[in-house]
Amino acid sequence: MDYKSEMKSLRDRLNEAGYRYYVLDDPDMDDYTYDRLLRRLEELEAAHPEEITPDSPTQRVGGAALESFAQVEHPAPLESLQDVFSPEEVEEFARRMG
Repeated sequence: MDYKSEMKSLRDRLNEAGYRYYVLDDPDMDDYTYDRLLRRLEELEAAHPEEITPDSPTQRVGGAALESFAQVEHPAPLESLQDVFSPEEVEEFARRMG
């Protein structure tokens, strides 16, 4: 499969998984699999930024928030461990947090 086809396939699969998770409340993919597929898409987009599309799951955060949630502004950015797959990635996060 060429990289363009792989990127489209990953976008489609991840968007479907996000819809099922956020809208239907009926996930069909575990977090580990989702995170691995998303990381692969991020790698491909880094190598081919001209192929990034507005519908890519890398271009937004999760699903739509419920209207019942109030918007909150934080005085400092909130850091997150994100998705890590190795002890080295945990150590790198710890270094960044000082």
